[in-house]
Amino acid sequence: MSKRKENSSNSINRDYIIECDLTYAICLVGGRWKLLILCRLEEGAMRFSELRRSIPNITERMLTLQLKELERDGLVRRTVYAEVPPRVEYELAHVAKELIPVWKQLSDWGQRHRNCRMQAVKAS
Repeated sequence: MSKRKENSSNSINRDYIIECDLTYAICLVGGRWKLLILCRLEEGAMRFSELRRSIPNITERMLTLQLKELERDGLVRRTVYAEVPPRVEYELAHVAKELIPVWKQLSDWGQRHRNCRMQAVKAS
């Protein structure tokens, strides 16, 4: 994946947008896979292969990229064990554990919204 130019409009806009704390937080966990990965790690540390099996349809490359971003942003801790073969585990960082009640509330809201939308479609 190529790097964005520092003076590109995309980079400038991103810097401007994340001045808002809410937008900053959404940028950290936004995207198709990040919240799903974080939710899977809620139960405890998992190896890469366990994570991969628990998330249908995610490619290894995408899982690797998302885990690297989550680790870079301090939401996931990666532990490498000096064993043969090497063992790597991923777990939620303390700051990510603080998000658990937030994503549970968001999930509840999503379920209510989905149900309302489905009822509206049936009614029409």
